[in-house]
Amino acid sequence: MQKLVIVGERQLQGETSVSGGKNSSLAIVPAALLADGPCTIENVPDIQDIHVLKDILRSLGASVSYSPSERLMVVDPRGVNSCTVSYDLARQLRASYYFMGALLGRLNEANVPLPGGCDIGARPIDQHRKGFVALGVEVNDMGGALHLKGRPVGTRINFDMITVGGTINVMLAAAKAKGYTVLTNAAREPHVVDVANFLNSIGARVRGAGTDTIRIEGREHLRGGIYTVIPDQIETGTFMIAAAATRGDVAIRGTIPTHMEALTAKLLEMGVRVSHDDDIIRVQFGDIHRNLTIATQEYPGFPTDLQQPISALLTRAKGISVVTENIFSNRFKHLQEMERMGASVRISGNVATIEGVTLLRGAQVSASDLRCGAALVIAGLMARGTTEVDHVEYIDRGYEHFEDKLNALGADITRVTVED
Repeated sequence: MQKLVIVGERQLQGETSVSGGKNSSLAIVPAALLADGPCTIENVPDIQDIHVLKDILRSLGASVSYSPSERLMVVDPRGVNSCTVSYDLARQLRASYYFMGALLGRLNEANVPLPGGCDIGARPIDQHRKGFVALGVEVNDMGGALHLKGRPVGTRINFDMITVGGTINVMLAAAKAKGYTVLTNAAREPHVVDVANFLNSIGARVRGAGTDTIRIEGREHLRGGIYTVIPDQIETGTFMIAAAATRGDVAIRGTIPTHMEALTAKLLEMGVRVSHDDDIIRVQFGDIHRNLTIATQEYPGFPTDLQQPISALLTRAKGISVVTENIFSNRFKHLQEMERMGASVRISGNVATIEGVTLLRGAQVSASDLRCGAALVIAGLMARGTTEVDHVEYIDRGYEHFEDKLNALGADITRVTVED
């Protein structure tokens, strides 16, 4: 097991760059199975989940070359000879469910175990199933796995609730369906748009991504191609929050500032100085950090994936902050860990009340999921003394060289291997 040892109270200063989008890449890489030829995917982050996807693709018969240092992956799906995803691989990440839509589009059949991933509350895939059934696909629960069979046929599908994964998965299945598919109450997140743009780059016809209505004209054949993944919205936000939390001055390159408007508005409300020029966002300490009221929402609202990092910042804000988590039911574990560091927190259902304190103190804490890990690192950066964060494998799932980037900005973080 590995842990991060953080010496706190160091301002972050300087410039960093954002990696390619995790959430985009985890859908685009499986989507390459829909192509008739090789797909070159650029700006793929070097994170553990991508390595698992690579192994799944190879187990299906695809040829995959991946250069983490160049952030480049080439997927040639022409050798795919299996529709069954390994349970041992699928349970390692949530995004394994995208192989349902991708394999349906390629082979009209898929055997995919129910996904793994972080324990942040119930994340059912009933809307995925509803979409596949509406497309005329036979869906059977095989005890911990879904067996899907049949060529998708275009139709109109209204999601009962906004679902990012469901929107993308059904979009993948519909890309090569017979006829037209219309998705209403669709998710509008940037990575939904990114996946649609990838599909269009290989010959699909997807219109309306980024709105609540997506129209897809099924194509029998999709070609290979070259595509560049957008920057990671959540990594951008994490570094913005880390800069504010340490009262630093950080410029973040390679961003899309419009994707960060919900977070930027909240940081400005706190008294943090935020500016942008082209693809650069600069975050500077401006005034005493004021308390906030935050409620997570689907895009373009405040993202649930940034609720945990900004909660860390709020533990030292002046006054009482109220955070309402509307997306997931179990996403306050990080605050329970921060109480070990001196945070003053009261949790009632999906609402956390955080009274800012003048000082956090280093402690031994444990990451229980990806964004929890990032939040605990931010708390450690603010704290006096040394903080040890264990279960860093969660952080490695979604952040590329996280401590290296922070250390380049002036943090003091060491990765240590310890015996289980």
